[in-house]
Parts: sequence; structure tokens; C-alpha cells
Amino acid sequence: MTMSKLQTTAPMFDISANYLCLDFANTLENRAEAVPQELLHGYSDLVAWSVQAQILSKDVGERLKQEADQQPGRAKAILVHAIALREVIYRVFKSIALEKQPNSQDLQTLNVYLATALSRACIVPAGEHYAWSWDVQPETELEQVLWPIVRSAADLLTSDRLSLTRLCAAEDCGWLFLDTSKNRSRRWCNMQSCGNRAKVRRHYVQKKKAEQKA
Repeated sequence: MTMSKLQTTAPMFDISANYLCLDFANTLENRAEAVPQELLHGYSDLVAWSVQAQILSKDVGERLKQEADQQPGRAKAILVHAIALREVIYRVFKSIALEKQPNSQDLQTLNVYLATALSRACIVPAGEHYAWSWDVQPETELEQVLWPIVRSAADLLTSDRLSLTRLCAAEDCGWLFLDTSKNRSRRWCNMQSCGNRAKVRRHYVQKKKAEQKA
């Protein structure tokens, strides 16, 4: 099966962490469980996530899938790098969410990814202003999906919003998010999933207690 065909069954991703690198860290579901669920099974899934996260246009995404079909070995290697990057990002920001110092080796690894990404960064005109962009060459085209993620991690680490990094309160989740709520009281990665399950559990416990008292 080609990677283009894999795209037709690619999952829809949850983009609700309020920061790009944290959304990417959340492409492994149920992290706190014994067997987490991987969402990035192929390069096409990585492209699908990038399009949904709006770091790639649909047209560029389609071109990358076609290129990946022509270079399956290269595409697979980049997926391996992407997952390794994801896990480094997760460990770093989980430590921060728990108010711990990130592992120095993880920071060193992230800096290696950052050096590569910044070597491709450039500034281009954007109307009357200027904007960051990426110098994409044919030999690095498949890698471009990683660069905005790495820069996002670096931006958050050096941001005054770093202390807003949170870990979902659901014991079976493990996802990260940036708490931008007005009173900084957000507890769940997504109210529609973990938040609702917590509500159901609380209701069940309260009902049982009421039945026992009756």
C-alpha cells in the first residue's frame, strides 16, 4: 500500500493543547496506560497532522505524500526522527508541567534538532511586513514537517508562558496542554473526552454513595 492510500485512513487528530509542540507530543494517545495508542503509523499520518495543525498547506501536503511514495526509505527514516523528537518534547515539557528540571540529555538532543531547523529558517517579505519561513531544498523537502515543531518547542521554552504547561488530570491520559484559561484552572486536555469521563465517574460515585445511605 502506498503512502497516498494510507492517507485515506489517517486519523483525525486532537489539536487542543494551545501550542504546536504540545499538540505534536499528544500524537501518542493514552500515554499513562500500559499500551499507548500510536497515531503516527506512517509518513502520510505525519503529513495529515501537519496539515491539520496548519503548518503545511493541503497542496504541499499532497506533494509531500507523492514524494514520500517515491522515497519510502527516506520517508520512513524521517518518521522515526519525528517520533524520537516527539518523545524528547514530551519528556521535557512533562518535567516542566511537574515543576521538575528537564533531563540535560533531552535538552541536548532538542538542541541538535533545533540547530538543523534553524539552519533552514529564513525571513521573507509578507505584504508590508516580514515573516519567518523555511528554505526548502529538494534534498530536504520531506524533512520540512519537523522544523516548525522544533521551533515551537524552542519558542515555548523561552516564553514567559512556559509555566502554564500542564499535564492532563486524567490518570489514564498523560497529554500536555498550555493552560490559557482566564483563571488558570483548566485540568483536562480536552473537556469532551477526559473532562466528560471524569464527570461520569464523579456522578457514578455520588450515585453509589447516595444508594448506600438510602
